[in-house]
Amino acid sequence: MQAICSEVHMDPKSSEIIQEFYQRMNTNDFYLAAEMFSENFVLEWPQSRERIRGRNNFAVLNSEYPAHGPWRFTINRIVASDIEVVTDVSVTDGVVKARAITFSTICDGKITRQVEYWPEDYLAPENRRHLVEMMD
Repeated sequence: MQAICSEVHMDPKSSEIIQEFYQRMNTNDFYLAAEMFSENFVLEWPQSRERIRGRNNFAVLNSEYPAHGPWRFTINRIVASDIEVVTDVSVTDGVVKARAITFSTICDGKITRQVEYWPEDYLAPENRRHLVEMMD
């Protein structure tokens, strides 16, 4: 499903829009963060087969999510092209640590769609130890 924008061109500010979104997420004011979304915003989590429609649902869902402390979002990597921005973000509440890979679509200065993947850490198999170098 491709978003339709009134202006389809590379917006050099797309990555800045996403950076501002994560700055707002770091305030833990998810209503403030949701102001970055278009009226018809959709977030999809393919791994759990969930779709969240609308700014308010996003803000309520994040506000109600159980946490041990304030959520912190650290952008590890950001790649922007045309109206798409891909981020690799570390997320923690001080106890829970996760990583999200998010594909965001930007139209007319607003985030219209996000598809987010939450990969889980796992132990490397012993049978390839002789071929790899372990990272911290």
